[in-house]
Amino acid sequence: MTLCMGMPQSLVLERFTGESLHPLLRWMNQPSVWRIEAGRSCLLIEPDPETDFWQQTHYGFRADNGHFLFAEVAGDCIATAEFHCFPSHQFDQAGLMARFYTDCRIKISIEFEPDGPIHPGSVVTNAGFSDWAFQQFPYDHPYDHMQPGDRFSYCLRLRREGRDFLVVHAPAEAGPWTIMRIARLAADQERCCKIGL
Repeated sequence: MTLCMGMPQSLVLERFTGESLHPLLRWMNQPSVWRIEAGRSCLLIEPDPETDFWQQTHYGFRADNGHFLFAEVAGDCIATAEFHCFPSHQFDQAGLMARFYTDCRIKISIEFEPDGPIHPGSVVTNAGFSDWAFQQFPYDHPYDHMQPGDRFSYCLRLRREGRDFLVVHAPAEAGPWTIMRIARLAADQERCCKIGL
């Protein structure tokens, strides 16, 4: 996986080829099991059970215990990451998040559904309420009927411009990139944002 953040130059370019994380990256709710596999250029995460990021809407519960590896960024930025996932449970997912605080954030991911197709989706949380939107993959892919433990790969990009966020996804870093969503977060435009995986 590659995580590249910054604009116009890279603030963080993490290819996970060393023994430790980039010094600007920090954990929120660090997972119990994670490691860098430098030979494969990847960060391997085994998510803890019952972890999520969600606030109130429809389901009525609140959760802010998902795993989040982030850098704090001031101003406009772009975060891009490539994911290789081996999901086994319903709603297993990996993606990107931009977060001002608990009640103001955007999370984008690909979610696993054992009995149906996988969808790229997004959750926007403003004023303590979360929404959820998803779409079909617009390109050919073998993910319509995955079994637990099957591997799938994809790329996500999250671009901040002031309080607005543009979300795109692709089957590979070379593209083609497809727009998923544009959303505005109700935070001060000058506020630093935590952005990452």
